[in-house]
Amino acid sequence: MNKEQGPVAVITGAASGIGRGLAEHAATLGMRLVLADRDAAGLQTLCEHLQADGAQAIACVTDVGDAAQVERLRDCAVEHFDGVDLLFNNAGVMQTGYSWEITQAQWQRMLDVNLNGVINGIRAFVPLFLRQGRAAHVINTASLAGLLSSPLMAPYNVTKQAVVALSETLHYELAMLGAPVAVSVLCPGPVASEIMASNQVVDTAGTSFSELLDSTIRQGMTPAELAAQVFAAIAEKRFWIFPHKGFKPALERRVQSILEETNPQFQMTDVEEDAHAAR
Repeated sequence: MNKEQGPVAVITGAASGIGRGLAEHAATLGMRLVLADRDAAGLQTLCEHLQADGAQAIACVTDVGDAAQVERLRDCAVEHFDGVDLLFNNAGVMQTGYSWEITQAQWQRMLDVNLNGVINGIRAFVPLFLRQGRAAHVINTASLAGLLSSPLMAPYNVTKQAVVALSETLHYELAMLGAPVAVSVLCPGPVASEIMASNQVVDTAGTSFSELLDSTIRQGMTPAELAAQVFAAIAEKRFWIFPHKGFKPALERRVQSILEETNPQFQMTDVEEDAHAAR
């Protein structure tokens, strides 16, 4: 790679929300961008916007749940820019409702995008990073739901906690190899986005909760603010990226409950504190 041209960043879920914020910030740093999303129109709009501002960016419509498409994304990046330096496994969707009423198809959709999307990204890009033999970075987007469980969010909790576990495992494995590849896991609270548009409400409780969650998310941290924190963490090679700090007392209570072997208790105030901190 010609360092004068800037590092190459691949970003999934780039067309909106966190992904778009990451792309726009990366462009200000002079990075060359490979943007991926299932939303072809939104992806093209973003790509043209960044190109108009002078960024080197290409768009590759990708369903991250399809391993072949993620491999094609990797090949596209290599073909255009001769390598990759940062991989943002960021694409995600939402599903609310009682865990037993969420359909098999809805569960599978969450697994395909939120978890298999990260798995496919790791399987496609980490071997490339190892072959390149130079510094690289994998950033996996999880959530505070990766550390704390909430009711009516079972598929989201399950997939995001799996992403945290996968990220830790990858970190340990690359360290064992002495590879120059860093790993970070991003666990944000509410970030202003349209993620709730992907929600498929399945019951009355899910409807009420979805409305509350949507309101909280829309009032959350801006993607631009989040992106600035993410890239600061990347520069420091920090594994844990926590843009919202208000969750830590709840995490302490959870860990204490585990150590004391007491039954877990959900407190709605934890959600409210995180939402307030995000404003």
